[in-house]
Amino acid sequence: YVLLDEKTVLLDTVDQSVAGQFFENLAFVLGDRPLDYIVVHHMEPDHGANVARLAALYPEMQVVGNAKTFQYMEQFFGAEAIAKERRVVVKDGESLSLGAHTLTFVFAPMVHWPEAMVTFDTTNGVLFSADAFGRFGALSRTAAAPWAPQARRYYYNIVGKYGAQVQALLKKAAALEIKTVCPLHGPVLTGEALGEALRLYDLWSRWQSESPDDILLAHASIHGN
Repeated sequence: YVLLDEKTVLLDTVDQSVAGQFFENLAFVLGDRPLDYIVVHHMEPDHGANVARLAALYPEMQVVGNAKTFQYMEQFFGAEAIAKERRVVVKDGESLSLGAHTLTFVFAPMVHWPEAMVTFDTTNGVLFSADAFGRFGALSRTAAAPWAPQARRYYYNIVGKYGAQVQALLKKAAALEIKTVCPLHGPVLTGEALGEALRLYDLWSRWQSESPDDILLAHASIHGN
């Protein structure tokens, strides 16, 4: 995602397999403008693989993350990939003004890595939710598909055992006037779809049935559920 304000900001990169298309898209959207910031919500390589390459391409860009973000970054790319003077280390609840837009950073540890955080654009009510509210399936093939079936499968395989941490994030989110959710997997959520996603996330993270007719199907996954 990109915000074009007095300052420009990119919210996360992509997997290395689609890096070429990503950098073309970014250059097109920016036009002749510089890139002032990248916000790194999650360092898992399907989102964070191109942070160091991006920093090399845009040498004036500052990198926004929390202390754990930069710890992971050094482990992935080396200590010198992101110079110390380019790092904007934020704390839970801190904000960054871009001009008309103000971004507030909300930590979401173990949803689903320790460094994960989300960003709330207080100007227009958009929550950039990292892996939260994600869904399996390429948008080009599943645009008309219902959100819940693949979101449910994604949640229980990726986040499932961290229900307490999801509940903690939902409590923080309840204090925000969220109008739109922009996840790192799956479609943007607004309106009724957003309300239903919040309802289901609350049930799933409390391990509650979605209806009285549900049954429990226990299974194992590679993530320990």
